[in-house]
Amino acid sequence: MSTLTALLIGIVVLLTAMISGVFGMAGGLILLGILLVVLDVGPAMILLGFTQFASNGWRTLLWRRHVRWQLFGGFAIGALVAFGVMRALVLIPPKGFIYLFIGLLPFATELLPKDLAPDISKPFMAVFCGFLMTVLQIIGGAAGNVLAVFFQASTLDRREIVATKAVMQMLNHALRVIYFGSLVGFTPAGLKVWQIAACMGLAIIGTTLGAQALKRISNHSFRTWSQWLIRAISVIYIVRGVGLML
Repeated sequence: MSTLTALLIGIVVLLTAMISGVFGMAGGLILLGILLVVLDVGPAMILLGFTQFASNGWRTLLWRRHVRWQLFGGFAIGALVAFGVMRALVLIPPKGFIYLFIGLLPFATELLPKDLAPDISKPFMAVFCGFLMTVLQIIGGAAGNVLAVFFQASTLDRREIVATKAVMQMLNHALRVIYFGSLVGFTPAGLKVWQIAACMGLAIIGTTLGAQALKRISNHSFRTWSQWLIRAISVIYIVRGVGLML
């Protein structure tokens, strides 16, 4: 990795961590897009996993009093089951299909009656969410828009949403690192340990700055902007999916 490339990645890591620090999503998608341009898939997934693990881990620490741990427990069960299945089968569906699924799912849920909308607080919904998110995170790389859908219909406030999503995504990113690390190594060609460490440090700084912004916005503004972000990200995935399938 050249010095210029490393500098570019560092700037993007800082900025995307700030975005995720406010909304608990979107940053990973932007970062993944940049990493896949300058790195091969294996190194990109490893660097993304370490960076997002640091970002979400620090966000969990900052908002630890607001984490809904019972929801994380169900999520973790589903996530670990999905990881076991994925690692045993090494099953990878066509990427175009996965991108389309990730992009269309949030729009499909908006058409459901309110009482049928996915709500992370409903019985067994956290387990299902953990299974689905782990499959999508490993195959697609980032699916924060899908995770956000499970929280939009809940009664959690913005701090509980960001905190609980952070610990869930921290687990998902850890599983991604283990998954791809077992296939291509934890420091594949093109990556150095100090580069990974530097990106993790920048992610923590960006997350801290984003947390300050989160304190200043209302729950209404948070949900409104989150909804628009979910839609924007979903459209990007749909376009990408169609492009891959043509």
